[in-house]
Amino acid sequence: MQKMKSLGSVGNSSGRLSTEENNYEEQDDPEISRLDISTLQAREEEIERKKMEVKEKVELQLGRAEEETRRLAQIWEELEVMADPLKKEVGNVRKRIDMANRELKSLGQSCQKKEKEYKEALESLNERSKEKAQLVSTLMELMAESEKLRMQKLQELSKHIVALR
Repeated sequence: MQKMKSLGSVGNSSGRLSTEENNYEEQDDPEISRLDISTLQAREEEIERKKMEVKEKVELQLGRAEEETRRLAQIWEELEVMADPLKKEVGNVRKRIDMANRELKSLGQSCQKKEKEYKEALESLNERSKEKAQLVSTLMELMAESEKLRMQKLQELSKHIVALR
């Protein structure tokens, strides 16, 4: 009988005895049944008490965590406020530097393009100057040759005029 009682209380996970077992125990020994019921009730009360203790501890920890979260948020805001003026100035300076870099890049490209055009124009000017110098030299030679030929012609004509007289 004792074995049946322990099987009944261990076998049922809810801690309550089935109707059949309950009837069986009531018939055999009502005092033992009351003892088992009071033991079960004491166990349930103990479980409930421990459950409440755990719940209180969890709530306490949650409260602490929330407080720490609030403190960290406040510290974070203070840090942002401290860094904000410098952050704005740094941001503005960086933007201006970026703009200057873009302008310098385009101006540098323009300068390189114009330098290239200048070199090409200078080279073309030098070539034309050389060509002109050669042409002037050729012209001077031709004029000298022409003058020489005309002088020879004039001398021949002068000799003919003197011979006709």
